[in-house]
Amino acid sequence: QVQLVESGGGLVQLGGSLRLSCAASVRISTINIMGWYRQAPGKQRELVATITSGDSTNYADSVKGRFTISRDNAKNTVNLQMNSLKPEDTAVYYCNGKRPFADYWGKGTLVTVSS
Repeated sequence: QVQLVESGGGLVQLGGSLRLSCAASVRISTINIMGWYRQAPGKQRELVATITSGDSTNYADSVKGRFTISRDNAKNTVNLQMNSLKPEDTAVYYCNGKRPFADYWGKGTLVTVSS
């Protein structure tokens, strides 16, 4: 069983930065795709960014140029650097890992951006 634990959320002002981290209980090199999703109040969960085991990345249009996803195989972590934060980035951010026939989720970390 893969466990994912997020950290780094908090309250930040408009235009500020935060760095989220996701620690995995297994070697992340064995997980095909790692990613971050978010869910704002009253909205569906949406993709933020993903990174493959080959380091290919994909971003939601709303975060392109502001967020950067990276993986550290030595530390078994996946990070999300978030810059130029906006109030609409306020959400619970979830770490996700995908293998064939398996989907793993963390419990989430809250990011609040105040105006």
